[in-house]
Amino acid sequence: MRSLHAVIDFQAGQEDLSHLQLAFGEPRLELFARTGSDVHDVLAEVDQLARRGAWCVGYLRYEAASAFEPGAALHAPDGPLAYFSVHDRPVALPEFAREPATPLCWQRQTSRDLFGSHIARIHDAIARGEVYQVNYTGLLQADYDGDPFDLFCALRRAQPRSNAAFFSNREEAVLSVSPELFFDWDGERLKCRPMKGTAARGSSPELDARQAEYLRTNAKEQSENVMIVDLIRNDLSRVAQLGSVRVPRLFACEPWPTVWQMTSTVEARTRPGTRLCELFQALFPCGSVTGAPKLRSMHWIRELEAGPRGVYCGAAGVVLPGGAARFNVPIRTVNVRDGRAKCGIGSGITADATAEGEWAEWACKTGFLEQASRPFSLLQTVKIEDGRPCHAELHIDRLAAAGAHFGFPVDRQAVRRAVNSAVAAHGPSPGRARITVDVRGSATVDVSDLPRTPAGPLPVALARHAVMAPAAFLRHKTTRRDHLAAFPSDTTSAFDTLLWNGRGEVTEFTRGNVILERRSGELVTPALHCELLDGVGRASELAAGRVREAVVHVKELHSMRRIWFVNALRGRVPVQLGP
Repeated sequence: MRSLHAVIDFQAGQEDLSHLQLAFGEPRLELFARTGSDVHDVLAEVDQLARRGAWCVGYLRYEAASAFEPGAALHAPDGPLAYFSVHDRPVALPEFAREPATPLCWQRQTSRDLFGSHIARIHDAIARGEVYQVNYTGLLQADYDGDPFDLFCALRRAQPRSNAAFFSNREEAVLSVSPELFFDWDGERLKCRPMKGTAARGSSPELDARQAEYLRTNAKEQSENVMIVDLIRNDLSRVAQLGSVRVPRLFACEPWPTVWQMTSTVEARTRPGTRLCELFQALFPCGSVTGAPKLRSMHWIRELEAGPRGVYCGAAGVVLPGGAARFNVPIRTVNVRDGRAKCGIGSGITADATAEGEWAEWACKTGFLEQASRPFSLLQTVKIEDGRPCHAELHIDRLAAAGAHFGFPVDRQAVRRAVNSAVAAHGPSPGRARITVDVRGSATVDVSDLPRTPAGPLPVALARHAVMAPAAFLRHKTTRRDHLAAFPSDTTSAFDTLLWNGRGEVTEFTRGNVILERRSGELVTPALHCELLDGVGRASELAAGRVREAVVHVKELHSMRRIWFVNALRGRVPVQLGP
C-alpha cells in the first residue's frame, strides 16, 4: 500500500457529470507551495504539465487564499499552502474493503459555552450590517497512528457517492469524502455547485420526506443558500464570457446518509485563454465556506476560530491531461499528521440561526466520523429449532439492508450456505446461530446452545437516561453495541433494561423489542422512527396482525396493563417493570 499515493473518486451526485475514479502510484514530480507567490507558480506549472499530457492531483489549504486575496484575514498555515503530484498515468484501483485496526475517539475542541458566545458575536456583526452570513467552524481531534488509507476507506463507506479524494505525501495524509463540488471545468464550461442548507435525515420514509420538504421550503435555509449563490455568480463573472453566468438549478435537496443537503448549480462559459490559476484567483476560497461578503466574513472566521483550517475548506482534486479540472470543497475531510487526526465541522450562521440549532447541526454532521471510527461487523442471531434455522430469510433481509446502508457487500447465497452448514453440523438440538458479516462481505456463523428463558413475568428495569448513539447503529444490528453497555441486561436484579430516546419515547430492550398492552386491550410496539431495531420477533408479531406500531412515551408506562419482551430467540416473554 506504500506505493499508493492518491485516489480520486468523484461521483458528484449528478447525472451531468461523469464519475472520475482514478488511482495513482509514486509521482514523477511533487510540487509544494509555501508562500503566496509559490501558489501561483505551482498552479501555473500544473496547468502547463497537464496541457502536455500529465495527470496532476493535489490540494490547496484554506490559507492559500493569501495568494489571491492579499487583504484576507488568515491564520498562519499548518502545512503547505498547495501540494500537487504529477503522474504519467493512473494505476489499478486499490481494494477499498479496509478499516482502521483500532478505534478513534474524537474530541470537540469548541465548548458549548464558547460556541454560544461566538454565535452571539456573529449575530452582532450581522445586526451592524458588516456581514450577511459567516461560515463558522470548529475542530475535532483524535489520536491515530494507523494507516491513513484504512481510515479513508471507512470514511468513504460512511459518506458514499461523494467527491472523495485521498492524498499521501511525506508531510501528511488528506482523506476527503466531501459531498460538495467546488468546480468542474472542461476548458470552457465552468460549473459550481455550492452546498448550503442542512436537515437531519428522517427515521422513516414518511419522516424523511417531511425533512426534505422542510429543507426545500424553509425560508432560513433558502436565504442561506441564495446568499452564497449570489456570491458564486459574482465570482464566476470574473472569468466568464459576458452574459453566460446562469443558475440552472436552485434549492435542490440531495440525500446523504445522515443529512439532507441543499445545493444550487451556477455555471458559465469561461473566456478564451483562461488558465487554471485565473479560476482560483476568481473563485477561491469557495463562498460556501466563508460567508458573505467574502472578505469581511473571513475577518470573522480569523477572529473566532482558534487556528488554521488547513485543507478543510480549501480545495482538492485533479487536473486531467489537456487541462480540464475538477475540485471538491474539502468538507467532511480528515487530515492525518504526526499521529493526530483532525476534522473540521461547520455551518453558515445567518440572522435567524440559533446556537441550539447550529450545535445540533454540527452533531448531525459528525455522523460520518462516528460510523468510520470503529471497526464493526453486521450481526444477526437466528434460532435453531428441529435442526433448521427459523426465519432465516428475514434475518438475511436485515443483513442485506444493513449492508446497503453501511456499504458492506452481503452475498445472500453465501450467507445462506454458511448458516445451513453450521446448523447441520450442530444437529437436531435447539440452538442459536450468530451470523456476522465483515466489511469484505465474509460471513461467519457461530452456533451455541439456546439460552434458557425462566418462567415469567421477569423483572426488567427502566433506563435511567436516554440511549445515545448514531442513528444507523440504533436502526441496524451490528457488533458495535457500546451504546448499550451502560444499561444492565440479564443481571440478578433485572432480565433486561427498557430503553427510551431523547424525546422521552420508549424504544426497545437491549436484547429485544417490546410489546405493550394499553388499558383498552390494544397491543402496540414502538414505531421504527423512534430509533430502534426492526427485530424479526417484532416483525412476526406485526405481520400476524397481533400488534400495531405506535409512539409510546415513558410517562405512559404506568398505565400499561401488561408488557412483553420479544425477540427471535425467545419469542414473547412477559415482564414486570420495576420501580
